[in-house]
Amino acid sequence: MSKVKKGLYGFLRGSFLTDEAAFKNWRIIVFIVGLLLIMISSGHQADKKAILIAHLNKEKRELREEYVDTSSRLERMEMESSVKKRVKSLGIEPSTTPPKKIKVTYKDS
Repeated sequence: MSKVKKGLYGFLRGSFLTDEAAFKNWRIIVFIVGLLLIMISSGHQADKKAILIAHLNKEKRELREEYVDTSSRLERMEMESSVKKRVKSLGIEPSTTPPKKIKVTYKDS
């Protein structure tokens, strides 16, 4: 067998983990596995936050729509014609005489 074939065969058998210098290899492998676990964990956390942001944006849009709808209904209820209709059922009618201005004069004593 050639040197390349022996190296590849040894790698596939895992001899790099069982020979004399295996301690160095194990430390590197454990370090890389640790980094991979951290990377996977941070990816999942980022996905969770993205889902939460999307949910909060949807809720914000719904609340904004509700606010606009409620505001427009309130404006319609406050219109003079709406108030007249509601008050007419109570028997109250608008005044036919205009209001009078009251002037107050002070005397210096």
